[in-house]
Amino acid sequence: MRDPNQIRTYYGIDMDPFSPKQEEIDIKDIAHSLSLICRANGHISHFYSVAQHCLNCEKEALARGYDVSTRMYCLLHDATECYISDLIRPIKRRFPEYYEAEERLAALIYKQLALEVPTEEQMKCVGAVDDALLYHEFLTLSGAKFFDSEPRLYAELSFEYEPFETVRERYITCYYKLLNEMRCGSDG
Repeated sequence: MRDPNQIRTYYGIDMDPFSPKQEEIDIKDIAHSLSLICRANGHISHFYSVAQHCLNCEKEALARGYDVSTRMYCLLHDATECYISDLIRPIKRRFPEYYEAEERLAALIYKQLALEVPTEEQMKCVGAVDDALLYHEFLTLSGAKFFDSEPRLYAELSFEYEPFETVRERYITCYYKLLNEMRCGSDG
């Protein structure tokens, strides 16, 4: 009998997302899932995936001159959504248990895929990039200003629709490129 606390990933891994094992984390599952999840719970003008958002975050981090590890964390910062879905910010604030599970899972994902857990300073950089993208995504895709002041974007980014297969492959390619740079000791 199947364990009712487990999910089955697209690539056939059975795991309990609240008690995951590091070896169950797979970049292909993350890329596939995030390329099919719509940002903003779908409250935008057209489909724009979480994977596209993460790719744009990595591109923005590169334009800001961030090191390769921080760029990797930008790419992976929403990877938990592959396993435990996402709650939009106003809802997430009301569920501290979700935050705890998300933090544990994120640490495991970073150890497995980025080889180490980010520093507090690196996560501040990821947060700044994420917030800048959030502002510009909402402005572009729904006409709403999410913050009072407009954060600057350093990269030219696209918020256009892309087929999920294309995004999935771009995500995987970006991941392996960054991993190779990290292993070679390059700061990108």
